[in-house]
Amino acid sequence: MTDYVNNPPHYKNGDIQCIQAIESALSPEEFRGFCKGNVIKYTWREQYKGKDQDLSKALWYLTRYLEKENK
Repeated sequence: MTDYVNNPPHYKNGDIQCIQAIESALSPEEFRGFCKGNVIKYTWREQYKGKDQDLSKALWYLTRYLEKENK
């Protein structure tokens, strides 16, 4: 079964995931902002589009944000 929250196949190219490329291209502060923006996006639209999957994605980005914030 495909895990569209933690490992979406459409976000991987070769051995690297899109999130890894984005993090490499941004400063730590910019990456935290990117994660926060995605939390807002997924919680904003959840009742109109992805429901629980969107809330799970928001949690995924919030977890990434917290991991970076606590380093």
